[in-house]
Amino acid sequence: MTMLNLPHGQGAVHYRLDGPVNAPVLVLSNSLGTTLDMWAPQLDALTAAFRVLRYDTRGHGGSAVLPGAYTLAQLGGDVLALLDALEIQRAHFCGISMGGLTGLWLGAHAPQRLNKLVVSNTAARIGTQEGWQSRAAIVRAEGLDSVADSAASRWFTPEFVAARPAVVAGLVEGLRRTPAKGYAGCCEALAEADLRAAIAGIVVPTLVLAGDHDPVTTRADADFIQSRVAGAQCVELQASHLSNIEAAERFNQQVLAFLHSAD
Repeated sequence: MTMLNLPHGQGAVHYRLDGPVNAPVLVLSNSLGTTLDMWAPQLDALTAAFRVLRYDTRGHGGSAVLPGAYTLAQLGGDVLALLDALEIQRAHFCGISMGGLTGLWLGAHAPQRLNKLVVSNTAARIGTQEGWQSRAAIVRAEGLDSVADSAASRWFTPEFVAARPAVVAGLVEGLRRTPAKGYAGCCEALAEADLRAAIAGIVVPTLVLAGDHDPVTTRADADFIQSRVAGAQCVELQASHLSNIEAAERFNQQVLAFLHSAD
């Protein structure tokens, strides 16, 4: 694996670069409780035209598990530090769920580093402060087993669970192995993250993808983002929360069409 030590106490980040060296860079940001491997269904399609930069969000996968609660500004700052370390001035960005919220933060606070922005299965405010703080406390005290046991029903439709049991089991097992401190730290970032006002300042071209069966971040959440971000497009996919996996082909088609379109 490829590791970089980020500056100013941000820890080490695990990342992967795939695709043509001179192609435009596309950053992919994972959801809570997953790793950069969640983007496997996108690699063949996206690396045909882009230099794809995947990374593990802090506290996940091979990246550093830093102590204490995290903030959304830290998650976004990690992306900027990674781009700086790799000498990438501007990039496209695609994030799902927590990764999508990170993308909205970047769009609002660092638009000069983005070309186009794709946010999937996300919201300007995901869940409630109380809900995330409660989950963080449970995970810190008991680990991730209880969260992992119910993950499949949040991530996928029953039809996908029945049709692709090995894929679902692999992701759930990956969640179970996520460092509890890292998962809880990100829960605490989500507890405080509220971009409902800030996203009105996003000026980069933006695509919002929603799952028609997503119980976590709904179509109404996607419509809210579209209504606040000038010129944003919104597309609904036949999927639950991890639409890049459940509806991979259409997800890839929509992302590529958007990134290749004229501004």
